[in-house]
Amino acid sequence: MTALVHYQLTLLLRSQRWLPPLLLYVAVIGVGVQQGQPLLDSLGYAAAALLPVTAWLVRVCVTAEPEAARHCAAAATGPARAHLASVLAALVGAGALGTAGTLGVAAVSDPRTTDGRVPVSQVAAAGSGLLAALVCALIGLAVGALGNRPLLRGTGWAVSGTLLGALLVLVVSVSPANAAVSGLVTASHEGTVPMPWLALLGAVCLAAGATALVCWLAPRRR
Repeated sequence: MTALVHYQLTLLLRSQRWLPPLLLYVAVIGVGVQQGQPLLDSLGYAAAALLPVTAWLVRVCVTAEPEAARHCAAAATGPARAHLASVLAALVGAGALGTAGTLGVAAVSDPRTTDGRVPVSQVAAAGSGLLAALVCALIGLAVGALGNRPLLRGTGWAVSGTLLGALLVLVVSVSPANAAVSGLVTASHEGTVPMPWLALLGAVCLAAGATALVCWLAPRRR
């Protein structure tokens, strides 16, 4: 599996299709996070921005290969393993983006509450921000996996479904991503640093379930 993921990452890097999601993430962070803003608020914003970017990266990875090459890889390793490698490659890319973005935001933000009265541990906040980013990346992975092939093949349906799904999981209160982001925003008013372990558990389960479903469907809807 490591070799397959490496192959997919190489395809991703050489195709340069990673550039638009990267530019989107940088632009959103650059516009929404300013130096001296409250740390926890900024980390919540950065985590939320990672979710649609991850979903986009999943689409990039699962559609990166030409059809002939995809069939060859599926014949050599099995359609399910080949599709899983594409999804995992997207997660690796999103993880790298999220880590860099979170640490950058932590470095330039003000480690105090929204009203500026209570200091916030920068190290603990960065750890919480990384966990929230991981939650959002996993939920974005689930959205991207369910919003593209093999479930949705048409470009219009896939893009529309992915965008709608990314929006819904950010605003619906039962979503782990919403819980992780809103927890950081609320904590910015209270001065406590939350660790979204429960949200992370839910995100892992949802991402694993979505990935298992699309990998199961991969050989059946080729």
